[in-house]
Amino acid sequence: MNDTDLLNGRRFIMISSTAGPVDADAPTEFVYEESGGVIWGHYTGDTVVDGRFVGTREADRVELSYVHLLKTGERASGRSTSRIEAAEDGRLRLVEEFQFEGNDVTHVSVCAEVVS
Repeated sequence: MNDTDLLNGRRFIMISSTAGPVDADAPTEFVYEESGGVIWGHYTGDTVVDGRFVGTREADRVELSYVHLLKTGERASGRSTSRIEAAEDGRLRLVEEFQFEGNDVTHVSVCAEVVS
């Protein structure tokens, strides 16, 4: 997957996470922007009031740093590495391994592309 700006303008929703349950009625939604392999964007939903991320993409690998404000008023940050997969219907899927800052536990989440 070396398409230029592959993730630009794409939206994804979280469908599973080992960090905790995902609210299927209000999953966290991620909006990606990409230019020349530089990635940035934002997310909200489920337990997150507002989140931001920035990073890079090389082929099917995305590396990000993120920070967000939780509905509890707490802040969380960390790093993630995602693998981009193509579904049979042409939509993309992100399989992400992530760690929260100050915690050595690696979590895994799966996000599916939302097509308007």
